[in-house]
Amino acid sequence: MKNSLGMLLNTLAAMVESSPPKDAEQAKFFSTLEYEAARINGELVQLLSLYRMDERTLVVVIDEHHVIDIIEEQIARNDTLLRSRNINIRLDCDTDLGWYFDNELIGGVLNNLIVNCARYCRNQLLVSVTEENGFLCIAVADDGQGYPESMLLGPLPQTTVSFSSGNTRLGLLFARKVLGLHKSKKGQGYMTIANNGPLGGGVLKLYLP
Repeated sequence: MKNSLGMLLNTLAAMVESSPPKDAEQAKFFSTLEYEAARINGELVQLLSLYRMDERTLVVVIDEHHVIDIIEEQIARNDTLLRSRNINIRLDCDTDLGWYFDNELIGGVLNNLIVNCARYCRNQLLVSVTEENGFLCIAVADDGQGYPESMLLGPLPQTTVSFSSGNTRLGLLFARKVLGLHKSKKGQGYMTIANNGPLGGGVLKLYLP
């Protein structure tokens, strides 16, 4: 199933590249297809990872990586989606900055953030990387309307599930679990959510020790 969804995403990207939308309506249609396919693929990966965490079979590989590489990889992965929605994404990160983390898991968290922000922003995204009190901070900010009040619950938001509305907040649960797997003498990873970010909308920050 996961491989089939991956093939679908690649086919959609190739289709848009070879046959650009002829009008705004078709562009919106392509954008919706791209977003929904990416979202389903991301949620499937998250569910599999969460299951493996519960079964204690998930292999976590902490190694040193160039931070900018993993972010650029996720941006490139969603290039078709971002272009179809006319979203400009900026990256502010020291090209030489390295950090220790699981590349696949953190990449999955970042991919989910970019896909979701692409849905709720107007046309601007900003990914910025800093060091704060010995932690790596990756912040994803948008120019949308901001996060709902129920999500602004401090460093470890408690998620609620609403199957009737489709709002399971699976991405938040996945991000929190992944960050919690990253530990050192400084502490463990965590996240914060706030509004009135640098682009006027929401900003979600990932902290890695």
